[in-house]
Amino acid sequence: MLGQFSNHRFYVILAADFVIFVMAFFGAYLLRFDFILEPVYRAQIVKMLPLLLPGKLAIFFLFGLYRGMWRYTNMVDLWKLAQASLVSTVYYTAFTFVVFGFQGVPRSVLFIDGILTFIMCGGLRVGIRFFYAASRRVNRFSSLSDTGSRPKTKSILIIGAGDAGEKMYREITGNPRLNYQVVGFLDDDRSKWRRSLHRRKVYGGIEMLPEVAGREKIDEVLIAVPAATGPQMRRIIEICKRCEVRYRTLPEIGAIIDGKVSIKSLRDVNYEDLLRRPPVKLDAAEISQYLQGKRVLVTGAGGSIGSELCRQIIRFDPQELILVDAGETNLYHIQMELQHELNFSRYRCILGQVQDQPLMDDVFSGNRPQIIFHAAAYKHVPMLEKNPWQAISNNVLGSRVVMELAIKYGVDRFVLVSTDKAVRPTSVMGASKRLAEMLMQSLNGNGTRLMTVRFGNVIGSSGSVLPLFRRQLERGGPITVTHPEVTRYFMTIPEAAQLILQAAGLGEGGEIFILEMGTPVKISHMAEELVRLSGKEPGKDVEIIFTGLRDGEKLYEELITQGEDIVGTKHKKILMLRSNGWNSKNNQNEFMQWLDEALEDLYRIASTHDALAIRGKLRKILPEYVPQQNIKCAPESKCYKSNKAAPDAAVRHPENQASDKVSPLAASHLKLT
Repeated sequence: MLGQFSNHRFYVILAADFVIFVMAFFGAYLLRFDFILEPVYRAQIVKMLPLLLPGKLAIFFLFGLYRGMWRYTNMVDLWKLAQASLVSTVYYTAFTFVVFGFQGVPRSVLFIDGILTFIMCGGLRVGIRFFYAASRRVNRFSSLSDTGSRPKTKSILIIGAGDAGEKMYREITGNPRLNYQVVGFLDDDRSKWRRSLHRRKVYGGIEMLPEVAGREKIDEVLIAVPAATGPQMRRIIEICKRCEVRYRTLPEIGAIIDGKVSIKSLRDVNYEDLLRRPPVKLDAAEISQYLQGKRVLVTGAGGSIGSELCRQIIRFDPQELILVDAGETNLYHIQMELQHELNFSRYRCILGQVQDQPLMDDVFSGNRPQIIFHAAAYKHVPMLEKNPWQAISNNVLGSRVVMELAIKYGVDRFVLVSTDKAVRPTSVMGASKRLAEMLMQSLNGNGTRLMTVRFGNVIGSSGSVLPLFRRQLERGGPITVTHPEVTRYFMTIPEAAQLILQAAGLGEGGEIFILEMGTPVKISHMAEELVRLSGKEPGKDVEIIFTGLRDGEKLYEELITQGEDIVGTKHKKILMLRSNGWNSKNNQNEFMQWLDEALEDLYRIASTHDALAIRGKLRKILPEYVPQQNIKCAPESKCYKSNKAAPDAAVRHPENQASDKVSPLAASHLKLT
């Protein structure tokens, strides 16, 4: 505020408006009396103006009309000007009635004054903007002429004649350093065809790109369709490739919502654009109801999902965020991001493992969390096949420690982040997550609402295939894919985190929520698309090699297993498995006793680091767990061992060929859940 009063331009602007106010009031009388003013009205103007003007200036000041720079006047500024003009008219009318009682004062003059004020003040502001825009263009061409080497102007075609495309056009034409010439627009909305936007023609639909690009000699295409779905983006990219023109795009629709759409947002198209899924619609009120003002603990806070949960949670103003992670570097990174980028300082960082019961007890007793999101887990399938004891220690024992402490300290909600690999698991990792789900259901009903959220792969997360493919592509290939038929479900990291928060608000305890993952994607097709996005041809410029499924990996992932009873929820992207179906508390207690004994035996075996024995014990606890041997592929990239049967028709390890005896109670539980 003080800086505003110390700026000499502020007083120039104030003086300009003061003159306009006088001219508007005087002009209103002239218009009212056909430009013939009798002496009585001239005296009336001189008498009223000194009394009215200070209030009008105060109104314009309160509406913030002297804070911005007129060279950047936009529709928001003009809307504020219209509001201020209307309020000033009301002020003039009220003041005249109170002081003069409308004696001899023409009332129409007061309304004409408001209209003239808006027209003259708005005209001055818009005129200054046009003056500066013209000056920038003159300076741009002058600088190019002075250097003697004017670069070739790029012909640009914008796909999308909506808000994002319009703003992109304004930024391009308003930036003197950009040597771009926007030729026109393309848009599939037929109502926009053959119309113009900023005097640039909307030629027609996107299918016209080859024709327009050839006729107008287009150098580059800017894709300004942030709301486009994955299939729509793939169609646009395919047409751009046929035209052999460079193409770039804006980020997803969230950028428009956040007001970040600008020329700086343009980037090369990446695979996430081709996967684009409809934006998640959250019930913010429901999430805020259970998060606002609460102490929230996130385990695995430095991981892909954990860190995104932290970013989403702080939007709902928690009292405190407690971050737990075993990785020092990851924990440091999310801490720095919260502190310096997101301006959130109400957090505590705990470096440690969730299976460290004394440490976690201290964390709970000292911080008293009310909401817990348990995202700490080892998830790399081949790594855990070689080190299965870590899956038992971290994914099973660690989950149990946190759940039991949540019950002990009266936590309101506990959310276990699970995976589709827990369905008919073929890997130690999947089996460990299935055991964590069983623990959640067995412990539910003890005062804390425990629930699970199960979903597939998140694209771009640590350990996912996409970062690996990109690194391989940067080195010129080859790109390695395990099997030509392997498919996976994918969603983005922000989408997964947002749906986890939403599901947590729906749960009453004991539910396994399943996120709607869309259509599964073939990994080989993903690799091919990524190569094409880099401007190369798969199989010709970059080789794709099939190396065979690794131990524990499936050809196809599933989100539910046979016999699981799925029901919808009020959120269309969240489904739910019905409760575990125990008929009595005694039955649940009997199952808990059996599970406790089985897990204690499993922990003991895991401490010996005997991989064979660990898998054998997992088979006894989980009859649906059928370990998957790796399926090799021939050197010519053709699989020589087919696995196109049902997803659970997997090959057993030798140690699991024998028939294992399973508790009848466990078998009945598995059928129900």
